[in-house]
Amino acid sequence: MKKIILVRHGQTAWNKLGKYQGQADVELSEQGRRQAQLLKENFPFDKVDAVYSSSLNRAVETAKAVAGKFGLKVKSCDDFKEINFGAWEGLTYDQIHDKWPVEHEKLFKCPGEMTCPDGESFADVQARAVAKLKKIIKSPEGENIVIAAHGGVIRTLLAYALGMPLNNMWHIRQDNTAVNLITAYDESMVVELMNSTVHLKGEFLDSNMWK
Repeated sequence: MKKIILVRHGQTAWNKLGKYQGQADVELSEQGRRQAQLLKENFPFDKVDAVYSSSLNRAVETAKAVAGKFGLKVKSCDDFKEINFGAWEGLTYDQIHDKWPVEHEKLFKCPGEMTCPDGESFADVQARAVAKLKKIIKSPEGENIVIAAHGGVIRTLLAYALGMPLNNMWHIRQDNTAVNLITAYDESMVVELMNSTVHLKGEFLDSNMWK
């Protein structure tokens, strides 16, 4: 049995501006660093055996806050990077919708079937993230594993664990530094917690969903 603790990164300036980040390597904002510090101070687990992270800075910095609490090093991993939004990276919702209205609507109506212009699909993201997750579950690293990643990546992992169609992934909310828990028993998984932000103590909560 393994406890997989999925953590979304803290806020970035692009989160606040509503820009699609994707694989653009945007750092945490001051607010995001404060969120990461609160996550560290109020982490809801007493024991962590390993900490993995997306290789993007915003996830690595969030992961380091948690890893520091337990005296661990962060294991950076490209498989947990956010979706490559391609031509959409750095643009806002309105800018994308004005130029690619049909494709943009499809991203929300059937995200499992949409490939971003010059980018990838959430099906691609789920395939690489789930493959890495399965390797971690089978590893001898201990029982409690933290993975710091992104809103899109975490949604695809939770959808997989729930046996839920990827086209329904937007029904899962993920706030900045949200904590999620999957308990893995060999090949079966149970989702025990989603989008917990109690560590923020009411600070910095917002509804921004853009990775």
